[in-house]
Amino acid sequence: MKEFFLNLLPTINGFIGKFLFWDVAFWDNGAEGELQIPFIVLWLTLGALYFTLKFQFLNIRAFVHATHCVRGFYSHPDERGEISHFQALSAALSATVGLGNIAGVAVAVGLGGPGAVFWMVVAGFLGMSSKFAECTLGQKYRVVRDDGHVSGGPMHYLQDGLTELGLAHLGRVLAVMFAIMCIGGSLGGGNMFQANQSYKQMASVIPVLNNDSGAIFFGLLLAFGVGLVIVGGIKRIGQVAALLVPFMCGTYLICGSWILLVNAQNLVQGLGVIFSSAFSFEAGLGGFVGVIIQGFRRAAFSNEAGIGSASIAHSAASTEEPVREGIVALLEPFIDTIVVCTMTGLILVCTGAYSSPEAGEGISMTSYAFATVFPWFPTVLAIIAVLFAFSTMISWSYYGEQCWARLFGTRSIMFYKGIFLAFILWGSISELHNVIEFSDLMILGMAFPNIMGVVMLSGKIKVDLDEYLRRLKAGEFPEYLT
Repeated sequence: MKEFFLNLLPTINGFIGKFLFWDVAFWDNGAEGELQIPFIVLWLTLGALYFTLKFQFLNIRAFVHATHCVRGFYSHPDERGEISHFQALSAALSATVGLGNIAGVAVAVGLGGPGAVFWMVVAGFLGMSSKFAECTLGQKYRVVRDDGHVSGGPMHYLQDGLTELGLAHLGRVLAVMFAIMCIGGSLGGGNMFQANQSYKQMASVIPVLNNDSGAIFFGLLLAFGVGLVIVGGIKRIGQVAALLVPFMCGTYLICGSWILLVNAQNLVQGLGVIFSSAFSFEAGLGGFVGVIIQGFRRAAFSNEAGIGSASIAHSAASTEEPVREGIVALLEPFIDTIVVCTMTGLILVCTGAYSSPEAGEGISMTSYAFATVFPWFPTVLAIIAVLFAFSTMISWSYYGEQCWARLFGTRSIMFYKGIFLAFILWGSISELHNVIEFSDLMILGMAFPNIMGVVMLSGKIKVDLDEYLRRLKAGEFPEYLT
């Protein structure tokens, strides 16, 4: 039975990949052949750049205001919604600040070299604008379902927003396409990848788990814990995330800061290696582009900017101002990629783990880097990894649930949750490269319909943004917290 599931995943990857991904060929690169860039990476990059220019670098202009909103300066208890700004941000961050920040960065560095870290930061900066746009729309077009719960996200704004533009048929097609891919993403990157990497790290410090029975036991235990939370819906997810995310990020950043402090003599050199590698042509133009591709690809997997998933969580926030929630959301790529991923990348480079043949791949490389200073840290990292995985799973289960309800109705939600829990077990016993490929196919595939729709609706966002900023400057928003 195990062999069946292990062989099934590569088959799915090959089948879906043929229809969803292709390389865009540019010019002939001499002896190295034709230069090709994955279309999805180009799509995400151009979309993020467009939003950054369209909204005139809002990721810089509104950064301070975003922090004020998260702290509750403009929150009123009578506003519609199910969770606070902070809980919405935490729920969305719990989906993004996961093992992509620990294992995903190591994968990027392993495939693209240290320079991939630089391009992850660039992608994170541009992605702040993408996150603002999609989360503003998530609030703007949210609805209250028959069961009384708020529902929003691309599966709503793609259909309803494009209908307002006279493109109802296209809107329905894009909405359904997104919902299907999001369900797959919730089972892949939001589930299997998390289960796989947290199990690998736990098995490395608890040898008794390092076998088939141990993988199954770990998967069942993790599924049980996730199940206890997701049955409570977004309110319980938001409450748990608000507790877990600050603790997880704080613990990881404190330990990471200590690692960098111990390796302070290598810090400047490490930054130099990252920067020089980011613009190195030693491997030719194809090698240079390959570094950029890995940086943007793993950044998208980590912070999900342009994917549309976070707008599902932010649509449940209590506010009457869609633009305000979009501004809150732009903090996510900053925290996830520019802060946490950069920390991981610096650690891998400054400790020399990225070039060590003993470091392994994925989370094993990060664990090796930390162990160079703290021999006991792999045990701590195992705990952090499980918490990161757990927090990501509970939020992604909600994303998939909302899309499932949109396609199949609210009465079948429990069936989806059962499938989600089963995939935790499947992820625990699968091979890393198969899980990563499936996760990328699903999560990055969500960007196709989402960015297309958000670009078409960006004019509406710009009008709302300009009006919001005018009212903010005029002092029309009362502060409820001083």
